[in-house]
Amino acid sequence: MDKPPFHPYILLFIGVASISTAAVFVRLAGDAPASITALYRLLMAVIIMAPYIGWKYLHELKKISSKDLILATSAGIFLAFHFILWFQSLNYTSVASSVVLVTMQPIFAFIGTYLFFKERFTIGAVLSMIIALTGSVIISWGDFQISGIALLGDFLALAGAAMVTGYFLLGQNLRKRLSLMTYTFLVYSMASVTLLIYNLILQEPFTGYSQQQWLAFLALAIIPTFFGHSLFNWTLRWVSTSTITMGILIEPIGASLLAYWILGEGITWFQWLGGSIVIFGLMMFIFSTAKKGKPKLTHASNKAHGPPK
Repeated sequence: MDKPPFHPYILLFIGVASISTAAVFVRLAGDAPASITALYRLLMAVIIMAPYIGWKYLHELKKISSKDLILATSAGIFLAFHFILWFQSLNYTSVASSVVLVTMQPIFAFIGTYLFFKERFTIGAVLSMIIALTGSVIISWGDFQISGIALLGDFLALAGAAMVTGYFLLGQNLRKRLSLMTYTFLVYSMASVTLLIYNLILQEPFTGYSQQQWLAFLALAIIPTFFGHSLFNWTLRWVSTSTITMGILIEPIGASLLAYWILGEGITWFQWLGGSIVIFGLMMFIFSTAKKGKPKLTHASNKAHGPPK
């Protein structure tokens, strides 16, 4: 294996810091509807990618079969609703709660592989899932003490985690037949079309946003995507998926700190305790599944380019 031009762990750190900004940028988008923020976040990413895709991967796009196009469309629909639900959750609950709960996606993914691909549970995986779910209950109970609206935000974040699991389950076979760039561009494009139709049905305004909101949309399209998940996929050449997934578990901490510094958002005792338990449970889960030597569906997996956070 060739030597990387930069130390992979430096780029892994940059990637984690980049995805940690996503929730803050969503908040900085202000009163823009969650579906509009999601639309411009993905559409701008597609526009940025388009020239390079047209130059290097147009031949691959032309060979896409109708079956693969249906798979890409289905995956894009799930990805679009992941963003709608997660972004909407940030309107009701704290950055800390939302990011921790949406990070539980590996648990949903493992349940999905059990239901659809007959993946066997290990004792360690079951125990770690129980621990992570216990942490999520503590977070939700604490948020319920604050308000029922905060609890609604927690449920939306968990629903967002479930939706992104559907994105992975639908996209993993397609990813095997397409290059990473072609797959990402195609699914992001299908998700953008889904969000466009969704916003047209709801008659959400496409214009009239402030300069800060447009900058937030653009920042979401660039920083979590190209300085976040693109770097993760690049570092997969030199470090393991489990290592990257462990690094991504730092995201809730980074997002919470940024929310404190930029938005002045505090963290409750329930969020500290529940979040710590969730992260500990996910760490146990990653270690227990990695021992089996089988790649799992995570949002850092090289089987699918994860959703930009």
